[in-house]
Amino acid sequence: MVGEFLLGNAPITAIAGLPFLIPLYGCGALLIREVARHTGRGWPTMLLLGAAYGLFEEGPVDQMLWNPHYGGFDFGLTYAGTHVPLLGTSVALLQDVVSMHMIWSTCVPIALVESFRREPRRPWLGRSGLIVTTLVFVTGSVLLAASQYAANGHFMASWWQWTVGAIMIIAVVAAALLTGRNPRPTTGTVAPQPVTHTTSPRLATRTAAPRPRLAGCAAFALTSAYWVGQSVLRDHVPDWSVAAFWLVLAILAVVLGIRWSRRSGWGSEHRVAMAVGALLTYVWVGVVHAMDMGMPPIIGLTGNTIFGAGALILAAVAVRAVRRSYRHRTAATPTTATPSVASTSTSTPASAAHPATSPRTLDVEEDGH
Repeated sequence: MVGEFLLGNAPITAIAGLPFLIPLYGCGALLIREVARHTGRGWPTMLLLGAAYGLFEEGPVDQMLWNPHYGGFDFGLTYAGTHVPLLGTSVALLQDVVSMHMIWSTCVPIALVESFRREPRRPWLGRSGLIVTTLVFVTGSVLLAASQYAANGHFMASWWQWTVGAIMIIAVVAAALLTGRNPRPTTGTVAPQPVTHTTSPRLATRTAAPRPRLAGCAAFALTSAYWVGQSVLRDHVPDWSVAAFWLVLAILAVVLGIRWSRRSGWGSEHRVAMAVGALLTYVWVGVVHAMDMGMPPIIGLTGNTIFGAGALILAAVAVRAVRRSYRHRTAATPTTATPSVASTSTSTPASAAHPATSPRTLDVEEDGH
């Protein structure tokens, strides 16, 4: 729904085709999430796997990366300025594919659905579920590849393009699996440790994380800047300047994400806020994109209104759910007095004596970065 309909890439009149997208989009996002959670990894892994998914969908599945006339559009002319023969495709097109699928097709939906679970790091599927999901994903990918092959004049990329595409996908998947691993809880909750003056001096001196609202606004600003760059810069500056602008935004996003997620108090509320910020970008982008796709105004406007309203409702419900989950964890977290404080006042909770070990810090330890 996010990757195609909210974007305005598919009209509301094509909603009957949604079940045919579920095997690729839905199972793809679910497998990304389960691989990360089953192996005790977190969002860096999911983001990289989301990038690999984008390369897989637009490479081997529909060959958009290599077809200069995919879907009747002149991709060869649009992305000619950054075409690299060695890659067999355009750098700018690679950037677009990675951005859209890594952020909106996979990680935004994962973050939104996880907001409804009190234990977001716990896997959802067992062995049978993983096998069935994988089979559905592979079957859906093969069927979609066949339909795209027929619909695009039986276009087939060269052996070199297939080889480079496979190497890129394998490299990104390997990078995803080599990222840091967070220890996964073996039980439903993580018992908070008694707090002493020497328990965690690193946590005690860490800068507090920004408010979730600021994280959400940053996500909205960065993702909106990306789309504004696509709409405005591409027709007025050299193509490599647009590619450089994308790189600057990507570096800024990575730096902010790393710095903020390492701060005391970073937790589920921040991650959902960032997902909502990116989701809201697609609400306004969908209006512009529907017009660019040449949809009849009444169909485009109807779809934008319905899908945009659905996105706003989903965002509000997700935020409410994660706040309710946070309050539940806060209420369930016992307070423990430190030895020195207990000697003077047995009623002083540890979180009051040491602000860095507040329930928000426990949320970081429970849910990972």
